[in-house]
Amino acid sequence: MAALSKKCCVYCLAEVSPLCFRCTECQDIELCPECFSAGAEIGHHRRYHGYQLVDDGHFTLWGPEVEGGWTCREEQLLLDAIEQFGFGNWEDMAAHVGTSRTPQEVMEHYIIMYIHGNLGKACIPDSIPNRVTDHTCPSGGPLSPSLTTPLPPLDISVAEQPQLGYMLLRDEYDIEYDQDAETLITGLSVNYDEEDVEIELKRAHVDMYVRKLRERQRRKNIAQDYNLAPAFLGKDKKEEEWAAQRKVTKEEKELRLKLRPLYQLMSCKEFDDLFDTMYKEKMLRAKIRELQRYRHNGITKMQESVEYEVARHKREKCKENKAVAAAAAGGGKEDGRDGEFAAIEHLPGFELLSHREKVLCSSLNLSPVRYVTLKTIFIKDHLKKRQGIPSKSRLPSYLDKVLMKRILNFLTESGWISSNAS
Repeated sequence: MAALSKKCCVYCLAEVSPLCFRCTECQDIELCPECFSAGAEIGHHRRYHGYQLVDDGHFTLWGPEVEGGWTCREEQLLLDAIEQFGFGNWEDMAAHVGTSRTPQEVMEHYIIMYIHGNLGKACIPDSIPNRVTDHTCPSGGPLSPSLTTPLPPLDISVAEQPQLGYMLLRDEYDIEYDQDAETLITGLSVNYDEEDVEIELKRAHVDMYVRKLRERQRRKNIAQDYNLAPAFLGKDKKEEEWAAQRKVTKEEKELRLKLRPLYQLMSCKEFDDLFDTMYKEKMLRAKIRELQRYRHNGITKMQESVEYEVARHKREKCKENKAVAAAAAGGGKEDGRDGEFAAIEHLPGFELLSHREKVLCSSLNLSPVRYVTLKTIFIKDHLKKRQGIPSKSRLPSYLDKVLMKRILNFLTESGWISSNAS
């Protein structure tokens, strides 16, 4: 390309070296980058005309104040190198750019201008979308990297180490799980003239050994996570005393039994946190149901709920006393009850009847299902008459006047219908 040291912009008359824009439709129209970017027009030249970039490759993209003075040609070679060799291969990239640039210069220039510079800020988002995030726990969750790091050694004294056969500095025991696991690989050797079957067999031995090591480490982690070593040494007596002072309810025991399969999937702390939150949720649900029951009974203040509970306990106590008295009064008849209801106790619907209804059905020789049907018909007719609606129910054929009168009298005495209905 021709040198442009003596040429000037036709619009602002400024020197255009070493870069200018030449119009492909007009003759002798060359503009500097500033006038071209502003859309300068002169004579027959218009801003929408085609153009040609004229340069010798020695102008800078970032301005002369940038350290190092990287030219446009070097920038293009740098981008080609990062695409060809990949990020981090600075020596190969420096050789591709040219002998004038060292690997350190190439690395610094690319990181400063293309990553931390304006171009990197515009192209690289601050938050990467679709990234997996552990929402279970800020630290130590199931997806947390902290679970992949080894646990610290056991916190036991030097005198206690021989009791466990534990070597603190190596974090190992004298007798490990599957003590003979190393025998799988002690006799292995690599020979380049072996057949594929022999190589695969040795790989299988190595895979078996790795599995045994993982199981060994898993057992050590469980023993440390659940404090089995202090329990063996008798150092957790305070925790046992504290647990004995706190009474464990039946609901807690049942919930722990239901969650027992999760022991092998979670650590001790994670399981305790899960259990505490689930038990707290269960208690809150029970409290909500209790408050809803208060509201259903017209109670709107906690002070009224206390009075309501006292009255409810009194009513339940009176019912219990009446039941005990009735049982004592009818104690002589207990032996004859089985024979009294023997004719209907195996029929469907017997368990739905009260004691008085069972006596009535037994005395009338009426099946429980038929009694429930008649009872439903009579109560519906009674409700319709109270509302002023004429009722013409079709009574069953097996219902005679005597049977109907006995059942109506019983329903009236029990309070199911009023006396005027009978």
